[in-house]
Amino acid sequence: MNSRKIACASLALPLALVLAACGGKSEEAGDAAPKEAAAEANPAEKGKITLSAEQIASAGVKIGRPVVGGAGTVELPAMIEGDPNGTQVVSAAIGGRVVSLTRNLGQSVGSGQTLAVIESREAASLNAEIEAARARLSLANSNLAREQRLYSQRVSPEQDLIAARTAATEARIALRLAQQQVSAAGAGGGALNRIGITAPISGQVISRSVTLGQTVAADAELFRVANLSNVSLSLNLLPQDAGRVRPGATVTVKAAGREATAKVSFVSPALDAATRQVPVIATLDNSSGQWRVGEPVTASVTLTGNGGDSAVRVPSTAIQTVDGKPAVFVRTPYGFKAIPVALGDRAGDSVIVRSGLSGSEHIATTNSFTLKAELGKGEAGEED
Repeated sequence: MNSRKIACASLALPLALVLAACGGKSEEAGDAAPKEAAAEANPAEKGKITLSAEQIASAGVKIGRPVVGGAGTVELPAMIEGDPNGTQVVSAAIGGRVVSLTRNLGQSVGSGQTLAVIESREAASLNAEIEAARARLSLANSNLAREQRLYSQRVSPEQDLIAARTAATEARIALRLAQQQVSAAGAGGGALNRIGITAPISGQVISRSVTLGQTVAADAELFRVANLSNVSLSLNLLPQDAGRVRPGATVTVKAAGREATAKVSFVSPALDAATRQVPVIATLDNSSGQWRVGEPVTASVTLTGNGGDSAVRVPSTAIQTVDGKPAVFVRTPYGFKAIPVALGDRAGDSVIVRSGLSGSEHIATTNSFTLKAELGKGEAGEED
């Protein structure tokens, strides 16, 4: 009898332990379920980072506001060039030897002023033709005056007067033609065998490809003269950015302590064959003379966008990936909160936020990666 009681007691002890174990697991599951339900029921707590102002400052996190309006800018290298409408090539209309140069690189010249003098047989022939035409005209005018006097005295017939008048007209036309031929070649060079090469516009000499005593051929380039009160800004855009630039768009030009604003005047309808980019030209005021042709600069081009004037833009450094989605850390009274956002086009160092921000928030603009790391620590602690 006693042995049966002992056996029953020995069986009861393991069963109690099993029941106790099962009861413990049920209680743990029961405790965990409300926690998970609470987390699901309070999604506002997700992405929360508690930091004091001192901790934010020591982490080097800078706070700013999104930019509302426009569609951003793209920054890229550019080159200062002479305005195509204000640059003229000065060439030799006739061949010959250069016997005088009156302007050097960078010097100013007025329209019609002599830049060089060329000596040649062709120049002598052109100048001699003027002298001969002038002599023929003088003779024709003298004959016309005589015939007019004789006709008035009824000594010479009207037919002789008409012939004299015709000869004078032809001589006048011949002289004008000879003068225009010389004018097309240049101006008076101070001697019968010389022609002066003049500047077609007022400006500065930006190129000189001839030296004193050099023999040049007809149509050879001697100088380039540019009116540098306006210069051109040459740059190349990616096709996706060029589609958001229109003539009249603003371009900010920066170089070595200088800054100015230019306006886009031309966006090429075709890609450059070598770079596969879109050539763009902007016009830059240079009345102060601070920009030099051939100078490399940095250009920030204002882009238009699909979001219109209400587009919200944030620095690309403000965007972090949280739970596989782009997010921005918004300042809250307790620290920061990661807000998921939908991104649009990128433009230089900024990106358009299509949804998630209204534009009135204060956000972490730099060192936001430290907030992402802090958020990861917090989530890891909660899991433990």
